[in-house]
Amino acid sequence: MEQFLEESKASSRVLSTLSGAQKNHILKAMAQALRENHEPILRANALDMHAGKENNLSSALMDRLFLDEQRIESMAVAIEEIAGLKDPVGRVLEGWITEDGLKIEKVSIPIGVIGIIYESRPNVTSDTAALCFKSSNVCILKGGKEAEYSNQAIATLLQEVLIAHELPPALISLIPDASRAGVDKLIKMDKYVDLIIPRGGAGLIKHVSQNATVSVVKHDKGQCHTYIDKDAKVEDAIAIALNAKVQRPGVCNAMETLLVDEAIASSILPTLKEAFDQAHTQLKGDSKTQEIINVAHATTEDYDTEYLANILNIKVVSGVEGAIEHIITYGSGHSEAIITQNITTSEIFLNAIDAAAVYVNASTRFTDGGAFGFGAEVGISTNKLHARGPMGIEGLTTYKFKIYGSGQVRG
Repeated sequence: MEQFLEESKASSRVLSTLSGAQKNHILKAMAQALRENHEPILRANALDMHAGKENNLSSALMDRLFLDEQRIESMAVAIEEIAGLKDPVGRVLEGWITEDGLKIEKVSIPIGVIGIIYESRPNVTSDTAALCFKSSNVCILKGGKEAEYSNQAIATLLQEVLIAHELPPALISLIPDASRAGVDKLIKMDKYVDLIIPRGGAGLIKHVSQNATVSVVKHDKGQCHTYIDKDAKVEDAIAIALNAKVQRPGVCNAMETLLVDEAIASSILPTLKEAFDQAHTQLKGDSKTQEIINVAHATTEDYDTEYLANILNIKVVSGVEGAIEHIITYGSGHSEAIITQNITTSEIFLNAIDAAAVYVNASTRFTDGGAFGFGAEVGISTNKLHARGPMGIEGLTTYKFKIYGSGQVRG
């Protein structure tokens, strides 16, 4: 492991010699390599899908794992979109001259070597590799074992492009020891690794956060809520709630709990249940919800569970304050939404909720680098420091101060 990381660290110096145009040319070659080699990727993915069925992965996780030609094309397009972004490195963020005549520039630079630990989705391999390369960072990838063959096929193709351009393959690599012990070594190698980005289940995030000596930017669980206020437009509320839960249940920005104002619960809950029944959603609710519609009972543990499946908690709350109280208790700081036509109520919600993304009259499913106009993302950061929300190429940079003097000494 140490020799591998030493090579990764050494390769980072090569990136500093590449111009933005050179990086973009190589990224476009990577996108084309994915297109031209979709068949070996699909064969590898078929092995993962077969293993997933054997291991009884949920339908939502199988959906995240699945690749076809259209999804591979989307991966290629995402890399091309990253190539089209402005180079985030070497920009003068601020500049000024001090009273002592020192010219100071605050300049963006890459973070260095970034370890990314993720689960299920093979497209994360190409997305994060491209984002790191564009921002002049070395990336060390640790995908989930359920996508082992897919990740290996994708990473190998990207490395072949690097080699074809006379660049070290260590710029983009899979961790050589993907075991739990290997990950534990990686997150303590602060001599070589500058940042760890874990994205996955609550257990993974907790383990990495508690045991890493390398700095961590968390992609924590998506415990997302939608609150339907008494002043909501009913048609919008139902459409948004459905989209937030059923459009793609197995992703982190999908809603896990629907909060309903007690003032409209008796009128809107039957309509909501009918809509979710048609979408085959398994519903759970608190006692007030159960008095109005026939659903299973939601426990305290349910409200703290990221299902990543077509399962939804419903809770009747006492107005916007009740919704805020529930979200403060159970939210993970990811994405929260209010559906209302009342401007005052929406502002109360926006200001009180401490999350990376807070919505008014829109689905939480929009918390995404592409939807925000950032291109692909390395994750949705639930941290408060350094980066928050969809983390694109700018989140993969830091800065340093360049100071130009003319013989000044401090008195």
